[in-house]
Amino acid sequence: MIVVDLFISVLVIIVLQLLGMVIFSWMTPYNDMEELKKGNVAAGLAMGGKFLSTAIVLGVAAYTNTSIWHMALWFAVGYACLVAVYWIFEWVTPGVKLGQQLQEGNVAVGILLCFVYIGTGFAISSLII
Repeated sequence: MIVVDLFISVLVIIVLQLLGMVIFSWMTPYNDMEELKKGNVAAGLAMGGKFLSTAIVLGVAAYTNTSIWHMALWFAVGYACLVAVYWIFEWVTPGVKLGQQLQEGNVAVGILLCFVYIGTGFAISSLII
């Protein structure tokens, strides 16, 4: 039975991680995969930060909850906070169109967003019970 529970948990974690990445890709005004194929380092850094921050929140949600449903719920709460941070950061930097800067390959913006996501992932995950 433990093997079945583990398999289901891993499957749910993979699905939630992929779902999180799909939602993040919908938020960008460009196609993430096309930018990666073109070698856009800035877009790659931002995407990596999104992936890692999502994984941090998901990992803590999985570690602190014994129920898959509670894990998914806490992940949803943490993920909603990550999405909100993106929009808040976009709002507080009105002179910089983040998506446009990433598409143009501005590595400084890519690095900044990468660390904003990761830092937020750590901060939000500390609130998950």
